[in-house]
Amino acid sequence: MNTQIIDISIPLSSSTIVYPGNPQIEIQEIKSEASKSTISKIITGSHNGTHIDAPKHAIENGKSITDLPLDVFMGPCRVVDCTADTGAVSRETLESKNIQSRERILLKTSNSQRGYTEFYPDFVYLSPEGAQYLKEVGIALVGIDYFSIKQKGSTDNRPHTLLLEKDIPIIEGIDLSQVDEGEYTLVAFPLKYMGMDGAPARVVLLQ
Repeated sequence: MNTQIIDISIPLSSSTIVYPGNPQIEIQEIKSEASKSTISKIITGSHNGTHIDAPKHAIENGKSITDLPLDVFMGPCRVVDCTADTGAVSRETLESKNIQSRERILLKTSNSQRGYTEFYPDFVYLSPEGAQYLKEVGIALVGIDYFSIKQKGSTDNRPHTLLLEKDIPIIEGIDLSQVDEGEYTLVAFPLKYMGMDGAPARVVLLQ
């Protein structure tokens, strides 16, 4: 059986854009004095590039990235087309998608079409009402195609808190520009940074 691997991760380099306020990515090549082999010193943040938010990111005493079961990060998922929503992904749009309990849901918005070479502060986010709906349904995981699931500058943190308080991890910073609405297999394992609020991940879809 031929399986297509679709890489939906954002490339990481010193020129990768980051969410304002996050540490910039710094990569420095170093030559080993003993063996002359090349190694790299990397400075970055836990929420740069394609990454996964753990409950600890927004919930006091919430679970860390290594407290979450690995099986949530691999399995059937569904990409849902939300490109008609120009400001925020609405509850009405999500209700029209017939989302089921324990589904892994990736939200494709117009963010993917704009690309990731510069930061757009007016990116499409998940509305608090949409987050409430996903919480009510009881999904397993959600992803969105920009660097935050909530509106930039907003003090309403419900797109994070409503999901993370139910231990629903959030994948942020995925590129769905080459992905159609439909069913896939998700592979999205976070790096094993012990006790952290989140971690980078190489996220792919199998078709």
